[in-house]
Order: sequence, then structure tokens, then C-alpha cells
Amino acid sequence: MRIVELILDEDQEIGIEAISVVENPAIEEDFIALKSQEFKLAEVDKERRILMGALLIPNKPIYRRNGDDEYYIYFSKDTVLKASQMYLTQGKQNNSTLEHKHELEGLSLVESWIVEDKVHDKSVKYGMDLPLGSWVGSVKVNNDKIWEEFVLTKKIKGFSIEGYFADRMERPKETIKDDLAKIEEEEAEYLLSQVTAILKNEDVELESYSDYPSGVKNNAKRGLELNEKVDNKCATQVGKVRAQQLAQGKPISAETIKRMYSYLSRAEAYYDEGDSKACGTISYLLWGGKAGKQWSESKLKELGEIDLASEVINDSMAIIDDRLAYSTKELAIKAAQDIGCDKYHEHDFEGKTWFMPCEQHNLKAPCTAGYEQYGMKTKNGKLVPNCIPIK
Repeated sequence: MRIVELILDEDQEIGIEAISVVENPAIEEDFIALKSQEFKLAEVDKERRILMGALLIPNKPIYRRNGDDEYYIYFSKDTVLKASQMYLTQGKQNNSTLEHKHELEGLSLVESWIVEDKVHDKSVKYGMDLPLGSWVGSVKVNNDKIWEEFVLTKKIKGFSIEGYFADRMERPKETIKDDLAKIEEEEAEYLLSQVTAILKNEDVELESYSDYPSGVKNNAKRGLELNEKVDNKCATQVGKVRAQQLAQGKPISAETIKRMYSYLSRAEAYYDEGDSKACGTISYLLWGGKAGKQWSESKLKELGEIDLASEVINDSMAIIDDRLAYSTKELAIKAAQDIGCDKYHEHDFEGKTWFMPCEQHNLKAPCTAGYEQYGMKTKNGKLVPNCIPIK
């Protein structure tokens, strides 16, 4: 499973837009509610109504699932620091939401700092064991409804940030037309070579596969529809033929899957979900979109055409055969809860035993098709993924 580092785009002054109070914080750190008997600066109020907790923890993998696409994101120490500074310099300390859905009034970030000392940091006084470089904040709650109905009842347990970050692997989009045209030109040459081989009675690869998910078919159908709305100006005939093939669930060869993966890996940089008229978006969907990229990559790994990724990230984490592993059982079990499975299994890699979430290596998606995970919930006394319909 891929791990994506999110960074701040230096050219666009965007970053964290708001702090959300949530039941299941993605950073897995609950806040503490500070009352007068717990923490006093002065005898001003009987109850100060302050929540203190971690806002961002550096180098912590956070599980994400977007449709069929599963991955982890993380932030470096440098990005955490920049994000904390930008949030305040842009005057957004009064921006807050509930569960990332409802805008709130009366919540303000009144303290903000980066953990620089594991012994003397203020967070230690309140029982928090946070890594160096963590961003911690105190939020004043001047909203009776939130305090009484959500904080005192413990319906919300932590902070979660929301905002805009860039993928470190994103590429500039100024070469979109030339780049996509080149990719489809390569595909046209391949198709021509296949036809020529057939005409010459040469052996042509016959084994094909049609086990791609409905997400691939639906993306191809949507691409065809969007292309019609812009008078079919996007994509070549090759792209349209490929989309028709995928939309109808037709079998495709291993060589075509390779080209599909290559195309989507390169064209992904030009996909803009918010711009349905852009040729980059339409062309990407014609070839199966994100679902197509994930399936083609998975299929090629299954066929032995792509090596599974394995590397030691740091003392605490490693990627082994495309899955995230941890240095301790406790971390693996905690991650297992995150993705909706039980227990852990072990791998020996680079002279060390690593612990991986779930009893089996091939992880089952936490939600069924058409649903995505949004935190966790308790069901029959057990913590399970909270699955909601994909919009």
C-alpha cells in the first residue's frame, strides 16, 4: 500500500482551513478538557472550557480510502511546523467545524506550540506522550451547545485538521496536451502492431482479463459521457475505443493492462475532480480513472510484472510487500483497528521482525463497494469501520 507525503504548496498560500472536533481523530490522540480544578492560570472563571490536544503529529501514517483506492498519508516535521505557522498568520484561529461537516461559532485556538522537549513540554504535564515536532493546541469553547452536548458527554474526543495540501509526487500541468497525446500515440502504435501480427498469422497473446471492478467501468462510462458534452474534443479514437472496451467489461490482455497502468500513472497529474470539462480529467476517466490505476497495478503485481515494494522507512515503520509494518505488536494492533481488521502477523525483513496489521497479508477493504470509511464506530461492543456511501 502506497504512502503519500503531503506538503504545503509554497506557490499557493493555502494550508489548514479549520480545526474540527471529532469523535474519532485520525491522529489517534484524544484531547483533554481543562476545567478550573484541573488547570488554573488565575481565578477568573469557575470553568475555563478549554480543550487541549494534538493537532498534527509528524511522520505518523494515517489510513485513507477513496473509493477503491487505499493509501496512507503523513506529514513531515517541517510541514507540520509550516502548517501551524500559516494557520495563525492567516488569521484562521476562529475557524472550526464539527466532524468536518458543520461550521461552528464560538471556538478559538488560544494556544499553539510545537513539542520540542519530551520531558518539559507543557503537554507532558497533562499525560500526553507526543513525538517531537507535534503540533499541540488549546481551543477555547464559548459555545454552550458544543460544550454541554458534545464535550461533557464525550461525544467528541479529539481534534482533526482540514485543509489543502499537495502530494509530493504531483507534477506541473502545463504540458498536458502534448503529454497525453504522446501516451495515446504509443497505445495506437501498439494496437497497430497487434493487428499487423494477426494479418501475418503471427502468434498474438490471447490470455486476457476482465475482473476489473465496477469502478473502472463506471469511470469509463462517465468519461465517454463527459467527452460527448464537450463535442468529443478530448482524447483520440484510441482513448475512446479503450473506454468503450472498459465500460462494457470486455477482457483486456496483460500487455494492455501494462499500458493502462503506464497511462494512468502519468495522466494522474492532469486529473482534476472539480473540472469535468478538462481534457486531462476526461482522458483519465476514459482509461478507468483511479479505480483503473489501482486495479491495473494490483493485477500486474499478481502477474509478477511489478515488484512489490519493500523498504525500511525508519526505526518504527517499514513497507513489506506493499503493506505497512511496525516495529511493535502494539502499533500493529492499533493500526489494525484503523483499517477494520483483527490482530497482526509477523514478517522478518532486513534482519528484524516486523509486525503487520491483520492476521493475513492480503488486506480486505474495510467497506463494501460503493462505500468509504469515515472513522470508526462501536457495534456490538466492538470497534468497526464507519462506512458511508461514496458521493
